[in-house]
Amino acid sequence: MNTDTYFKALDGYHPAHGGDGRYPGVGRWTRHLDPSRLEACEYGFHLTKGPQVLSWLAPTLYIAEPCSEHPPVDAGDKWVTCRVRLVEKLVRWDERTARLFAADCAESVLLGERASGREPDERSWNAVAVARRFAIGDASAADLAAAGDAARDAAGDAARAAAWAATRAAAGDAAGAAAWAAARAAAGATQYRRLVAYLTGDPIPEVQALYGRVREPPPGLPPAPAFVDHSATEGGR
Repeated sequence: MNTDTYFKALDGYHPAHGGDGRYPGVGRWTRHLDPSRLEACEYGFHLTKGPQVLSWLAPTLYIAEPCSEHPPVDAGDKWVTCRVRLVEKLVRWDERTARLFAADCAESVLLGERASGREPDERSWNAVAVARRFAIGDASAADLAAAGDAARDAAGDAARAAAWAATRAAAGDAAGAAAWAAARAAAGATQYRRLVAYLTGDPIPEVQALYGRVREPPPGLPPAPAFVDHSATEGGR
């Protein structure tokens, strides 16, 4: 898998992000639509390429192939093609893996806040830790719900400050906007590499801050929870 790999995100063999119908299964082509009518969200089969899949994750992931006779249309955050073949089901992508990957993404954001000088609330760190424990069967649904409620309370406490920070960021100059866009692209590439590691069974890298300059936590504040690679624990596939 690389940045040119096409993915199809489904719920089994059914669309998960709109549309209807059912895909015919792995190794079989869909019907061939009119290539002259392809239009994103209106007509055609939709695929993602490389890091784009991060915005379109669903219960089931496949490596896919677009029509080789007619080039797919670039729709910005996805591609539109006149027919699709599901090449391989990514069997390592399941609820457990999805929860672990989501926890990694959340921790990356918290580390980014810390690196930017805004120490996240301890309740947010705890929610990530409990989410990982729940994914591997070491925490109950009640534990997860309680941690989530506490994290939402923490987010509510910080909402006014976050809104002010967002307003200031929106008022930034074009150079600042370009820098932020570059940072987002770099973050996407980092998370995509992590996702690929989960999907292939490769060692999962340490969680890194998605933005900001890495710093030590301020004195007297707890460090981030130690990252544990759960990909090889019992139950992983």
